Amino acid sequence: MNTKNLVLMALLVGVGAALYLVIPGFSGGMKIDFMLTMMFIGILLFPTVKDTFLLAVSTGVISGLFSTFPGGFVPNIIDKAVSAFVFLAIAVAIRHFAQKLAVSTVLVGLGTLLSGSVFLSMALLLTEVPIDFKFLFVTVVLPAVALNAVAFMLIYPIITGLVKRSNFKTSLT
Repeated sequence: MNTKNLVLMALLVGVGAALYLVIPGFSGGMKIDFMLTMMFIGILLFPTVKDTFLLAVSTGVISGLFSTFPGGFVPNIIDKAVSAFVFLAIAVAIRHFAQKLAVSTVLVGLGTLLSGSVFLSMALLLTEVPIDFKFLFVTVVLPAVALNAVAFMLIYPIITGLVKRSNFKTSLT
């Protein structure tokens, strides 16, 4: 692994963690997870299994530690791992199209939808908290899909512009 790439991934996770801490929890303690946006940006920049694993574990643990959802630590780790590797598989499969902002924004939206679904499912299975899946899906996951897509559309062009000017070895170069 390249040290510069690790630093960029750590910065992405750090920015995601800061945004995650600023966003208040609602609807039973669930939060809109901007760490997903940063994880997906990292996967698009560094589409390898090693880097995806590192991003999934680090974002899963950090979002699990700061989760306001009761018993949300383990479901956060599971949902980040599942959504990261599914996102990687799709991004690699459509590599040439995934570089376009519209396609990658749709991928981020779908990844957020998958992540929210996996999180709620795992929370239902692993915790004894009474969860109304449909209510939380409509009130938290669907708005998170929209907000993560908008955040991605704003942040990704800035990051790709910076990366292209630097000598980072990413999928963009």
